[in-house]
Amino acid sequence: MATRTDAPTRREQILKEAARLFAERGFHGVGVDEIGAAVGISGPGLYRHFAGKDAMLAELLVGISEQLLRGARHRLAEVDGGSAENVLDSLVEGHIDFALDDRPLITLHDRELDRLRDSDRKLVRQLQRQYVELWVEVVREVYPVLTEPTARSAVHSVFGLLNSTPHLGRPGSLPGRGATAELLHRMARGAFAAAGTE
Repeated sequence: MATRTDAPTRREQILKEAARLFAERGFHGVGVDEIGAAVGISGPGLYRHFAGKDAMLAELLVGISEQLLRGARHRLAEVDGGSAENVLDSLVEGHIDFALDDRPLITLHDRELDRLRDSDRKLVRQLQRQYVELWVEVVREVYPVLTEPTARSAVHSVFGLLNSTPHLGRPGSLPGRGATAELLHRMARGAFAAAGTE
């Protein structure tokens, strides 16, 4: 997937800082003034970009679900005609990028999903189901012995493994991004291989 190189917009800066602060101190532990200060604007100035904290949370959690699904579809299109093994490797790499680069969003999802309005929470769940089913199809191509429910369980288990990155310690305490990504990739493929030997 192409890497974005242009400078983040003010809106993106606000979302990034909001995600970091919400993950560190909880949604209710952060005020708009603190988020504004983190990006160099007044708290009330945030309302030019967002209706409030609830809108920021919704955009963060719906946005990352949309991004993961869009990225996975893009990866499938890029590897179109390639082996299912290559497709699965590409999906794993994409999710590892998310798990290493968007760690606050993982924490935020775990802690704050229930704070979303029902419509936003349902949208997140719908997007996540589509993302999972895309993986299930690929995993079953690589490991035909797996039934659909078992493949789905394996996919959720691998997501749990990859999404454990917020618990690996501070970013500086990891062995380096490249080495961590390689380790996670080996572990994810090892988990699928173990499931596929039934």
